[in-house]
Amino acid sequence: MSRMTKILFLFIPVFICSITVGQSLPAFEIVEGDTINYIDENNLKQGFWKIFGRMKRLPNYEPDQIIEQGKYKNSRKQGLWTKFFASGKTKSEIEYINSRPNGVYKTYFENGQVEEEGTWKNNRNTKNFKRYYENGQVSQEFAFTETGKRNGEQVYYHENGEKMIVAVINNGKEEKVTEYFEDGSLKAEKAFIDGKLDVANTKVYESKAPVKNRDEEELKKAPVVIVKASKNEVSNKEKFSGNGQHKLYNMNKQISKDGFFKNYRLMEGLWYKYDQNGILVSIDKFKKGRYIGQAPLPKE
Repeated sequence: MSRMTKILFLFIPVFICSITVGQSLPAFEIVEGDTINYIDENNLKQGFWKIFGRMKRLPNYEPDQIIEQGKYKNSRKQGLWTKFFASGKTKSEIEYINSRPNGVYKTYFENGQVEEEGTWKNNRNTKNFKRYYENGQVSQEFAFTETGKRNGEQVYYHENGEKMIVAVINNGKEEKVTEYFEDGSLKAEKAFIDGKLDVANTKVYESKAPVKNRDEEELKKAPVVIVKASKNEVSNKEKFSGNGQHKLYNMNKQISKDGFFKNYRLMEGLWYKYDQNGILVSIDKFKKGRYIGQAPLPKE
């Protein structure tokens, strides 16, 4: 199975975390007239709890700041638990059963926008799932069966709102994948047989609009990690000249572009593109400054 095929299955929720409380906690605390953080005679946490900065000693949290709060029953999380950023803004809202995420959940960016939302059961997503860009635009929209398999239409979006990938999946196996450029024009149509790419019936298209190198202005302003054409050595001290043969890397030290440049524009070579999780999703080929198709993704 190609790396592109596998990307459609790769999904790692960002919300799962465990919270433990040190043994030095008092049996209970009185806050605003309410009894909280109660530990019974069997040393089990009961009722409503607030986990304060002084209990976890996490960076950036003040001693009296709330890190998270919710209810315990016999030292196990039950019902809705809310977690907070050091700024005090809500970080996540997760339903628990016996200390395991089970039910609806939401995670948030610190600016208040929803980061992702869905339903979690038996250590996997079920029903509908959405992930968002920080600007509020939908990034991913998936549907899962009750057993956690992708099923139906699965959509990835560009940050401008245009569809990036539309995958039709039947009980966890791809049947058809359609890809689009940021301008909405068709990029590729991929057919699958029993979940495996049918190369003979895969079509790749050239963008109707000239491909704009969105990195050009950034490359002109800032130093870029490059590999010299003559030596296999990485340097983050050189300023990219915008001309000649170069290999460029992104901030995650992943290869970004490899080829011949003219006035900061990739003329001949490969442009590696990644999703927001740093996973390689496509390798675009350029000739005479224009997109001419895709190179195969490397095998695992």
